[in-house]
Amino acid sequence: MPELPEVETIRRALEPALTGRTIVDSGAFASAKFSDATLATGSTIEAVHRRGKYLILPLDNGNEMIVHLGMTGVLRTMSVHTSDDKFLRAWWQLDDARVFEFSDVRRFGRVAVVRGGDYSGLPTLATLGPEPLSAHFTSDGFYRALNQSSRAIKTQLLSQRPVAGVGNIYADEACWIARVRPAARSITKPSAARLRDAIREVLAAAIRRSGTTLRDYRTVDGGYGEHQHHLFAYGRFGQPCQRCATPLRRSVVDARTTTHCPTCQRT
Repeated sequence: MPELPEVETIRRALEPALTGRTIVDSGAFASAKFSDATLATGSTIEAVHRRGKYLILPLDNGNEMIVHLGMTGVLRTMSVHTSDDKFLRAWWQLDDARVFEFSDVRRFGRVAVVRGGDYSGLPTLATLGPEPLSAHFTSDGFYRALNQSSRAIKTQLLSQRPVAGVGNIYADEACWIARVRPAARSITKPSAARLRDAIREVLAAAIRRSGTTLRDYRTVDGGYGEHQHHLFAYGRFGQPCQRCATPLRRSVVDARTTTHCPTCQRT
């Protein structure tokens, strides 16, 4: 599933291509998850923002178009409408003759058009924690948020409430960097500070490398991310830890496959 670095990479590519463009026509797959796409017809896109894993496109009529990529969503701009794509879920014809398209093999993505700032119909977006690369993501606040629950640290990260945008890949990576055991159900203040710094470190590094492509994720121009070549933990179970050479261990934390080092990650 695309996480913050992948969505931010996409946002940066779409911003110059879509900002100021008017949607003159649109279409959507016959599903309530995508049908809102047509509500943007006739509107001008004022910007391309991101909140956690969501893309937010403010429109000139006061609405916002929200796009979530789900597990397999791909966004692209095309000079010709690719109507032969059997996984096309939504498309928007722009006033410069290009087409903005959303393809999604597994249909876990979503398009919604809402009044600006009204996310009551999108509860995950409405309750997101702070942006990890912003000044609002503080060590003290993160520590307090994690200790409000007895759930596993990794489960809390995936909930998006202590911090926005972290999914399975970067949770494993950040916990490894910070030497935090993903299944731990409490955390000390120093460990929370290390984990906060590790989250910022790994997300910034992945953005610089255009994200992580393991299977479906593609950049707007159809390219691949490069961060998959720099992973410390995720998907490396059985391989030696790059700190201590102990074989990395695979486990399941609240139904999510997790990789960690049993020697380095004890806290």
